[in-house]
Amino acid sequence: MSSREAILNAIKEAKPHNSDSALPEVNILHTTYEDLDAKFATTLAGVGGNAVHLDSLSAVEDYIKEHYAEATVIVSTVEGLHVGTKELGATDDPHTLKDVDLAIIKGEFAVAENGAVWVKEADARHRALYFIAQKLMIVVPKGEVVHTMHEAYMRVGFDDKDLFGIFISGPSKTADIEQSLVIGAHGATEACVVFI
Repeated sequence: MSSREAILNAIKEAKPHNSDSALPEVNILHTTYEDLDAKFATTLAGVGGNAVHLDSLSAVEDYIKEHYAEATVIVSTVEGLHVGTKELGATDDPHTLKDVDLAIIKGEFAVAENGAVWVKEADARHRALYFIAQKLMIVVPKGEVVHTMHEAYMRVGFDDKDLFGIFISGPSKTADIEQSLVIGAHGATEACVVFI
């Protein structure tokens, strides 16, 4: 057994066996916002993203044609959206996703406090897509916005079929060098959250 296999096996064995483990109780007052949609949009804009409200998946398709006309390789994990030019299920190798111009993924809910969206998918084999695409679009059901991460924490959960979940807030960014914000440093250069 290689040391890589030994490490991966040790990680698998250390995985909690009971997914029903209770989360710690959080009983503190937290900030609330009058207009969750406006607060989310403002916060997301502050970290380099944008929020859009549309009525239907067909409106999303029209928005993509208008605002992402230059995108030639599009991948979508959103059921009912027919704009993909590359079939995601055709490969298990994440390296084949290196040319994706626009990735469209499903978000569960958004957080007004920090402009983040909770993304959880049962089929986690393509999670590299979230980080390797040039541009990212996250589709979230309208009205699914919470005030703070405290509320978000109460909604986050996993069961046996859920393998992966992540909060994504805007495009890739870093401020490590002289505390100067650089957008698209090591991932998506743009991020758009669409509420439908």
